[in-house]
Amino acid sequence: MGNLLRRVRISISVSAILALLVGLALTALLFASVRRVETQARTVRFQQEAMLRINAVSGGLSGAIEQLMVVNQLFNTFGVVSREQFRSFTAPLLARYPELHALSFQRLVSHAERPAYEAQQRRRIPGFTITEFIDEHHGPAPRRAHYNVVEYIEPAAGNDTALGLDTSAVTTYGDARSRSRRNGRVTATGLLSLVQQRGFHTGFLVLAPVYQRQAPQDTVRQRERAVIGETAAVFRVDHLIHTLLGNARLLDQPGMSINIYASGSAQAAQLAFSDGKAPRRSGSVRSLLPAWLLYDHPAPVNAVFNVGGEPWFIEVTQEPRSFVGTHAGSWYALLGGLLSSFLTAGYVYSLVSRHSAIERVAGERTAALQFANLRLTEDLALRKRTEKALRLREKVIEVSANAVIICNAEGPDYAVEYVNPAFESITGYSAAEVIGKSLKSLQGAGHDQQNIDEISAALREQREGHAVLRNYRKDGSGYWNDLFIAPVRDDAGAISHFVVAQYDISAVMRFEAELEYQANHDALTGLANRHLLAERLSSAIAQAHRAGTELWVVFVDLDRFKFVNDTLGHEAGDAMLRVLGERIKGAVGEADTVSRMGGDEFVLVLPGHPGDGDGLRVLQRIMDAVAEPLRIQAHEFFVTCSMGVAVYPADGGNADTLTKHADIAMYRAKELGRNSYQFYCPEMNARTLERLQIEADLRHALERNELVLHYQPQIDVHSGVIVGMEALLRWEHPVLGLVSPLRFIALAEEMGLIIPIGAWVIRTACMQNMAWQKAGLGRLRMAVNLSARQFTGKDLLQSVSSALEESGLEARYLELELTESMVMSDVDNAITILRMLKQLGVHLAIDDFGTGYSSLSYLSRFPIDVLKIDQSFVRDIALEADGAAIVVSIISLAHSLRMKVIAEGVETAEQLAFLREHGCDEVQGYFFSRPVGALEFEHLMAHAPCTKD
Repeated sequence: MGNLLRRVRISISVSAILALLVGLALTALLFASVRRVETQARTVRFQQEAMLRINAVSGGLSGAIEQLMVVNQLFNTFGVVSREQFRSFTAPLLARYPELHALSFQRLVSHAERPAYEAQQRRRIPGFTITEFIDEHHGPAPRRAHYNVVEYIEPAAGNDTALGLDTSAVTTYGDARSRSRRNGRVTATGLLSLVQQRGFHTGFLVLAPVYQRQAPQDTVRQRERAVIGETAAVFRVDHLIHTLLGNARLLDQPGMSINIYASGSAQAAQLAFSDGKAPRRSGSVRSLLPAWLLYDHPAPVNAVFNVGGEPWFIEVTQEPRSFVGTHAGSWYALLGGLLSSFLTAGYVYSLVSRHSAIERVAGERTAALQFANLRLTEDLALRKRTEKALRLREKVIEVSANAVIICNAEGPDYAVEYVNPAFESITGYSAAEVIGKSLKSLQGAGHDQQNIDEISAALREQREGHAVLRNYRKDGSGYWNDLFIAPVRDDAGAISHFVVAQYDISAVMRFEAELEYQANHDALTGLANRHLLAERLSSAIAQAHRAGTELWVVFVDLDRFKFVNDTLGHEAGDAMLRVLGERIKGAVGEADTVSRMGGDEFVLVLPGHPGDGDGLRVLQRIMDAVAEPLRIQAHEFFVTCSMGVAVYPADGGNADTLTKHADIAMYRAKELGRNSYQFYCPEMNARTLERLQIEADLRHALERNELVLHYQPQIDVHSGVIVGMEALLRWEHPVLGLVSPLRFIALAEEMGLIIPIGAWVIRTACMQNMAWQKAGLGRLRMAVNLSARQFTGKDLLQSVSSALEESGLEARYLELELTESMVMSDVDNAITILRMLKQLGVHLAIDDFGTGYSSLSYLSRFPIDVLKIDQSFVRDIALEADGAAIVVSIISLAHSLRMKVIAEGVETAEQLAFLREHGCDEVQGYFFSRPVGALEFEHLMAHAPCTKD
């Protein structure tokens, strides 16, 4: 026995360790997979950002060089122009393109022409002489066969030292000049020191040859003979590239470095521009894990592009970043996997320990029973008719823990002659009540005795028998017993009696039944679970197929159940699920199956409900039962449900298809307003696929810059001046076009994306308002709507404060709009949040006032500045007296609480006149303007009166 127990303990430990090792292996695999996806996504984002910078630099340099072609075209069209014409023509270009350091015309002068040329220039510039700049020394140019003299240069200020400069002495300059004259195209020099600046400034020049008008230029020799000079553009390369990247807002990206070389590869001597700190090169220390598992380090992105015919090389790199601070997904996967592994190991250890204990007890009891039966059989076989043998038999049987019955071998009654005390204790019958009675009278009802035939056969055949039977005590309660029967022979060898031994195994059978129940029923509601649903649905489908009848699968989802969980907690939500589960079960028939899939979702199997009205009545009973008032924790709730129905065989031939189609129909019922049911049709599947596509695209809408804001003006009723605007979110989908907020705001709420989207809206609205104020278009109040999750989020104050600080907008020009339900769900918490927002200085408004359930006593406690009348009331002003009375009451209420009133949805002059007459402060609606984009709203501000304070 000791060895057996030790083997059991070892098996328990091994099972738990194996479960732990499997969990850890799965956790490592999940973590590595998530990290691989995150690393690839990070690499793609970095490559996109790098290409933005590469395109900005290459495109900007090409655009800058185009300005030289404009100047060169002037000379090729009109010949050599005067200094004043050159200045007049280049001044607008220099003003429009500040990255141009200078534009000049360099004339080709031979040595023979030098005296006359210098004399001619001195008439306009006293002391003019041809100079050179060698080794940072500026002086007269020595004798050369030809000079390339800077004759015109603009702007003159700061470039006067370059006037008269002979550039033929510069080797790099000369090589570029020679190439441009030979091929007749724009050519760039390498990096060089600019003579116009004090100290060393890296720059480069772009040259374009100027030829004699009407001179032949078909061959290289003809072009070299026809050249009379060059136009040149001077660029400070660091200033130019810094300006290009700065205008595109691509500088100072944390962890990113940009290096640009004036050569076809990364040569340190040709470094033209550098921004950011280059990442550290990986050392010789090697890790047992791949680098991407712990760090995000995408490969550098580089490209070669032409600048005036010369190859330039750009390289963009990103320093390594640890996944801990940048990727919550893999971190959560790792922690969740470790926790699940240890919990699973603990559960396996507990389960195996319990099972082992039951097996040990059952084995000990069985061994004891077998031992007693063996002794009893030996005693019966060897007993004597003497008193001594009888007393020994009675002592053995009476002390047994198992029930023992002795009956004679005469059928068919097999009368009971003896029962031991254990029998009296187990059954509740005394010995006097059963002795003399038939053995069969103790067997109970036949329908409960599946194995009684084995015992009957053993009695008839006078042999041993064994069966597990369910018997009943005197008080009517049932119990399970393991029954053994054996014949007893007399001295003559004839069978005279049977001895029956019973072992009470009720506890073991109850445990097995409990395990089976838990495996097939939901622990919270007691309804069928997924496993049992699958069995019953498959069986119902097979039966419906054989009978040629219909079968309904109904998917039920509770409306607004999340509100109960969020407000009262999960205990209240569990209580609601238990009550509603019982209601749904009571609304269907006995042959119908009600199961809980998880959360607030139920699936019903309704066999035998053709389209004759019975099935529809069942659906209505379910809706009525769910809609009955429900009181939980002193709160009364009115819950509704949305249902989707899939019909076999029209909507599917197997359980999975029917369940999926019922689920799709349920979501369609929710889309149509909830508290209804919908039958599945194939078009719903297309809508579901579209919804899934929208969900997938919405996750990337922010990073792809697909979200935009439209603005609707708010007008002062009395002055007609624009005093504010409301920012309204729109989604410019690349395939679906402009997507209405009604199609994606609710999805964003469900997917948890409303928090980053809401923060983006606040920041963008503040930046746009500040930009308009700086442009002198008016100081208007910007209204932004808050979602419920955004209002209760812990980062709301930080998000608003950061947006104001980043944009520089004064807090009084930002107005946050909230609905009544948001502030009334948790009044004390709402008051705290509102007061903290007021401390920032922003305005607060209640949107769609009158459509919720505000309490006037609470409304006076809220630090609200504005009440916005819902457009449904404004629409009813001209249609019915009740609507007009409600609007007048809201205006009076707001003014008595020292609040302003804004009416939404004003579309007619009659509505505006009514609101003006009854003292409404501001209005907005299509009567003035639809929500428009930023450019259209800017045009509206420029041509309409706006408040300047």
